[in-house]
Amino acid sequence: MNETETYSLIGKRIKYLREMKNITQEKLAEKTGYSLDYIGKIEVNINRPGLKVLIKIAEALEVELFEIFKFN
Repeated sequence: MNETETYSLIGKRIKYLREMKNITQEKLAEKTGYSLDYIGKIEVNINRPGLKVLIKIAEALEVELFEIFKFN
């Protein structure tokens, strides 16, 4: 798995977790302090978030950080 594929899977996993929690992108953006545009671009692999961003997203989704990396 290369870097691009990894970030794509991270974005898909964030979207999946967000939808499972019935949270909109707008609400996730509000809870993290990041823009709606930024959150949306993470989910479609345009933006590549760093660890600090992933930690904030995990906290906002009320999941452990490792859950973002549980690719099936």
